[in-house]
Order: sequence, then structure tokens, then C-alpha cells
Amino acid sequence: MTSPLGKDLLGLEHLSAEQISLVLDTAEPLKEISERTIKKVPTLRGATIVNLFFEASTRTRTSFEFAEKRMSADTVNIAIAASSVSKGETLVDTARNLEAMRIDMVVIRHQSSGAARFLAERIESNVINAGDGTHEHPTQGLLDLLTLRQRFGTLKGKRVCICGDVLHSRVARSNIWGLTKLGAEVAVCGPRSLLPSAIEQMGVHVFDRIEQAIEWADALNVLRLQLERMQAGYIPSLREYNRVFGVTRERLDRAPRDILILHPGPMNRGVEIDSDVADGPHSVILEQVTNGVAVRMAVLYLLAGNSPRLAEAAKGGA
Repeated sequence: MTSPLGKDLLGLEHLSAEQISLVLDTAEPLKEISERTIKKVPTLRGATIVNLFFEASTRTRTSFEFAEKRMSADTVNIAIAASSVSKGETLVDTARNLEAMRIDMVVIRHQSSGAARFLAERIESNVINAGDGTHEHPTQGLLDLLTLRQRFGTLKGKRVCICGDVLHSRVARSNIWGLTKLGAEVAVCGPRSLLPSAIEQMGVHVFDRIEQAIEWADALNVLRLQLERMQAGYIPSLREYNRVFGVTRERLDRAPRDILILHPGPMNRGVEIDSDVADGPHSVILEQVTNGVAVRMAVLYLLAGNSPRLAEAAKGGA
């Protein structure tokens, strides 16, 4: 059977609104599997999936591993620092050697934008982009969409502001593509030094002050300051960033409506977000984590070529 998503999931930019909704609709019934005593269904039994992470990751890699194991796939995690890549082997050499072992899917995170597409064009296995450089992080975008849709019922007409280090954020780009395709209004807010040039061409509003964003938005997706990707000079200091752009309880208390708070993690508490906001009543950060497993299960399921209408039936196969 042909997957309704195509061979690979490389980003949300080239998916249709129908394809994005399909992933979300498929993820909904799969959430129940994680609530069972035995958290496993046989849907991908016999499939071999390789998690190929060239960058450090705890949350995303663990979420994919949980998703794979709950679908009964055989999972292999490649430790890049200990692999032949550190000896000079190329990305394609590594993938072709893995494929010679008859793997079915590769989940790749790489520091270079475009690495996932580069790989997908050269191997027959399905490729899932788990984050490539500053390009996209499609499964994070999908789990954010699912979290918002569960709370709002629909994204059409909802106002979502992405706050912080948009320049270095692959999460921001996936969110912008996904949200706009599902009918939401999208804005970005942050220092101009941390916003891409011509960001308005992506169809978003731009706010220079966090107070403006809070007054406008129904939800804030607060991004981590990616200090490891920055060179000196983007911001004066972490303290100054928090003073001007930090999402604080005091600022939210002045909002004209209750605002949902999302964060893709990991958080710099006391920098882009204060602890009493991250742990507060309007935070859906832990819901994002739960939804991440279900969304990744849905992506694996759909890329394997299964009909989405069988997602409900798959629950009963444990």
C-alpha cells in the first residue's frame, strides 16, 4: 500500500492541510495505547527502524524510541560519537551500510539543514526528519498542532505567537507552515537580531514587544534561546533578554484572556520563561510530551503504508 504521506516525512512546508490533519486524526486514537497496562500493539512487528542522531537529543530520541517500541518495531540507536562517522565515513556511506542490513526506516537528526532530504533521495528506506539544522522539525510541529487542536477544538482563526529565538529555530518554521495551513493566524516576537530577515514573507505578524504578543495571542509557543548555535552579539545578556522578552507571570496577569503556554523544550527557566509560568495552570508543556509519542506513532504508522482508517483497529491488536 502507498503511504498517504509519501515515502518520507521531511517537513511540513510541502504537506497539504489534509495530510497534516490526517496525521493528527491518526494520532488521536493512538494516544490510548500509552494509557494501557501493556503499552504495545503489533502494528510494525518485524520492521527495523534506525534512530540516527548526529546531534545530542534526549526528548526527541526517547519519544521516537517509545513510539517505535509501542508499535512493536525493532529499534536500533546509533551513537554517532562512537560510530564510523567519527572516523570520516560520510552520511550516505553510513545509511547505505545500514540499508544493506535490510532496515525499513531511518529517523535522522543532523546539524546541517537539508541533511534529511539529502539522505532520503539516496536510500530506499523511509526517512523521518527529527530536526535538520535550522530548517524544520516536522514531528515537533505536528505535536504542537495536536496539543493546540485538543485545547481549542479547531485552529482556524486562532492566534498563535512564536516567541524568542526564531532565527535558529527549526521548530518555529514547522509551526509556521503547519499553523497557517490549518487556518491559524501566526505571529513571531523577539529581538530583531533573533528574527530571520523578511520573516513577514512567511505570512506572519511581527511584534517587537512581548506585551504586544500577549495582548494579541490565544497561545504562546515559547522557544528556547539556542545558546549553542549563537555567536556573540545576538543579545546583550540572558538577564536583559528575560527583562525585555521573558514570559513572566506578571505579564500574563495583564493579558485580556487566558493564554495557552507551549514550549518545545528543553527550557531555560528564568530566561525565556519563568518557572511559575512553565508549571502554571495554562501550561500545556507536559501535554506536548505525551502527544509527541502519539504523533510519532502516527507518522510511523502512515509511512509504513497503512490506511489511516485502520488506526482504530490497530489499538485492538495488543
